[in-house]
Amino acid sequence: MKEGHDIKSITEKYIKGKCTPEELEEALILFADPYHNLQLEPTLFEYWTNEEKSGTSEIPAEDLSIMLDKVHHRINLQQGQMPKSRMMKLILTVSKIAAILIIGLLLGLSVHYFKKAEPVYFTSIAPKGSVSQMVLPDNSIVYLNAGSQLKYTVEGLKGKREVFLDGEAWFDVTKNEKKPFVVHTPFYDVNVLGTQFNVKAYSNDDEISTTLEEGIVLITSSESLKLAETTVLQPGEQLVYNAQKKTINVKNVETRMFTAWKDNKLIFINMNLNELFVLLERKYGVDIQVTNNLILNYHYDGTIKNETILEVLDLLKETLPIKYKIEGQTILITKK
Repeated sequence: MKEGHDIKSITEKYIKGKCTPEELEEALILFADPYHNLQLEPTLFEYWTNEEKSGTSEIPAEDLSIMLDKVHHRINLQQGQMPKSRMMKLILTVSKIAAILIIGLLLGLSVHYFKKAEPVYFTSIAPKGSVSQMVLPDNSIVYLNAGSQLKYTVEGLKGKREVFLDGEAWFDVTKNEKKPFVVHTPFYDVNVLGTQFNVKAYSNDDEISTTLEEGIVLITSSESLKLAETTVLQPGEQLVYNAQKKTINVKNVETRMFTAWKDNKLIFINMNLNELFVLLERKYGVDIQVTNNLILNYHYDGTIKNETILEVLDLLKETLPIKYKIEGQTILITKK
């Protein structure tokens, strides 16, 4: 670490997204050191405590998400200025550290502020530009996609295992017939015993989907949505609920197309750019704007894995009549 950069100052620069690429690498070295991580937690806690509004006993989770969004936004817009191998290593490291920092901080804050509540709920966030992996208290494994939030408890009401999802997550649930596992979304509930499945339920999306890989899940009514009947999904099936039309459609799908994101891969088949740009904003933590809404009707086939956002845009530019430029913190898409 360079002289004069103590833990507190470099942490605050990281939080505020003011690190240059060189300073960012320096920060990552600091955060990756287990000894420094012990000193890092109280610094983060002190920072957020100072930011808390007077008289408020709860720190809004969205504020924490915004903090990481800003960092990833800055990093991704600088990708074109660094060698690809160096940038990919940096992005992977940032994603892991961001998830560790945010989950650790949220757990600490939840215990601090809600230790008297029954039951105790914890919140994990995957900021835009990152995918996080976590293990729940029952040993179930969860991958949380970019721009998602998961609230969970060690033991929910009536002994159930409950999680509340806003965003997208892949679950590998530990089987326990005595304690059903329930995923609450902003729309319907997903009930399971032990299985592998994907739920995409961003509160601002028109379509909410559940894709089953293994086992059986039951889609049931929630407090906010009353379904006409319970739907049972078999492996290879996907349920899609359209929030605008209030319709439910069940179909057979190639499940890997909807779960590949957890392996840092996106697969598109005839996807319109309106949907594609939303996915890219979440995956890379960037803002995309178009100058002509007709652009959003174009469709694209392809697979994205290790490409940077600028490389993806170059691919789109080669196959579609569009071009792009970066203006401040925004990627502007125009017609050729």
